[in-house]
Amino acid sequence: MSEKNDGANRDATKRSARERLLVERERQKARDKRRRTLVVTAAVVGVLGLAAVVGLIAANTGKDGDAGKAGPVVAPSGATGKDALAIRTGKDEAKSTLTVWEDFRCPACKSFEDNYRATIHELEAKGLLKVDYHLVTLIDGNMGGSGSLKGANAAACAQDAGKFPAYHDVLFQNQPQEVDDAYGKNAKLLELAGKVDGLDTPEFRKCVEDGTHNSWVGKSHEAFAAGKFRGTPSVLLDGKDIFADQAHPVTPQKLKEQVEAAAQGASGADARKGAGKASPSAGTASGATPGATPGATPHAKASSAASSVGGSRTPAKGGPDSSPEG
Repeated sequence: MSEKNDGANRDATKRSARERLLVERERQKARDKRRRTLVVTAAVVGVLGLAAVVGLIAANTGKDGDAGKAGPVVAPSGATGKDALAIRTGKDEAKSTLTVWEDFRCPACKSFEDNYRATIHELEAKGLLKVDYHLVTLIDGNMGGSGSLKGANAAACAQDAGKFPAYHDVLFQNQPQEVDDAYGKNAKLLELAGKVDGLDTPEFRKCVEDGTHNSWVGKSHEAFAAGKFRGTPSVLLDGKDIFADQAHPVTPQKLKEQVEAAAQGASGADARKGAGKASPSAGTASGATPGATPGATPHAKASSAASSVGGSRTPAKGGPDSSPEG
């Protein structure tokens, strides 16, 4: 009897040992699995972290890299505005000013140009509107590459040659896909110069290939960043974002109406001012004494100013802030 009990006890002890071993093995497997998971997770996080760092470096390189190493800031011929960072088209005496921040790789900028180009050129031709173009390198920073920078430099070179408006339009009309850095190749920019009469000259080619205005473009982009614009294109009519009111953006027709109204208001004010200046002589002609004439002059100016207050206006965004955002 005792032998049977001893045997049973030994069997129980063996089973207990095996069970403990099995449990320990399962625990070890679980620990190994957790360890592998942690290792894999750490590796993935490391890769993502590295990718983020690389992306940040690429973005920063796109924003300032090439431009920052391009040498002294050389503004293109006739550049205007603060630090000579704008290229102006249209007549200086035009009443209204459109300020445009653009990137030649930006699809939203192309959309703006395609929709507003004809209206802008019409208003420029009538002497009612002047446009100050600021060139930036936003897409280079976001996507990598150098097409924004090199395209802007080539456009500045075209300004030196007196061909900026035409070449500006050609670059947007032939804009490659956003992910295609075709404008990062000087050969493409020189090829497109052939579409503008008289632009493809040795001087223009040298300017493009030397990156003569790269630092100027970089400085322009710095001004864009400092201005805290929402994107490209950013379009302002007499200082007001034409796309700020998304529910009521300034369409090409509205732009035309506002510019024409501003011109009419200005000419009307000039006419009224002229009429006001005539008042004193009219008073003299009617027999007013010399001592009374000076008293009439301020009155005439006051009424002229009051009547001219009634004529002015504007609004809106989509690129750097314009219909679309790039």
